[in-house]
Amino acid sequence: MLADTYASEIAAILSRYPIKKSAVLPLCYIAQDEYGYLNIDHIQEVADILDMPYTDVYEVATFYSLIYDQPVGKWVLQVCDDNPCCFTGAEELVADLEQRLGIQAGETTPDGLFTLQRVKCIGACHRAPVMQANLEFLYDVTPDQVPGMLEDLAQKVQRGETLSVSGRFAEK
Repeated sequence: MLADTYASEIAAILSRYPIKKSAVLPLCYIAQDEYGYLNIDHIQEVADILDMPYTDVYEVATFYSLIYDQPVGKWVLQVCDDNPCCFTGAEELVADLEQRLGIQAGETTPDGLFTLQRVKCIGACHRAPVMQANLEFLYDVTPDQVPGMLEDLAQKVQRGETLSVSGRFAEK
């Protein structure tokens, strides 16, 4: 249960907001990091902590593209395929990632390590093509950088580094 496992973190988050329900997104982040995604039960758990109706939490959780309703890999690789990134190699990057990972965009590797997604503008056109590994921006990415990048990310998992597929640690 989130309320028990993350009691001190939840208390710290709630102390930052004068209105309890304002903490809905940070609590969704905790739930997503704990469970890997948010299903009906996870959303209800957040709603119970915040004394909110389930539908209010559901509305927030389904609005944001960084809240997942299906399991994702330890690393979510999001490649921007908007115009500036496409003109500078995003399609080649997606094709290379699909080939190396053995999956298509929108899928997760069988070992659960990587999920590959196409996304629209992530606001870094000046360094296109750009992708995110969870929330970490990787700029000017070319296919020749992909093997080393994937190895670095896999090693972080092997070392047991704390990973977040949400914005939970973005402020730290």
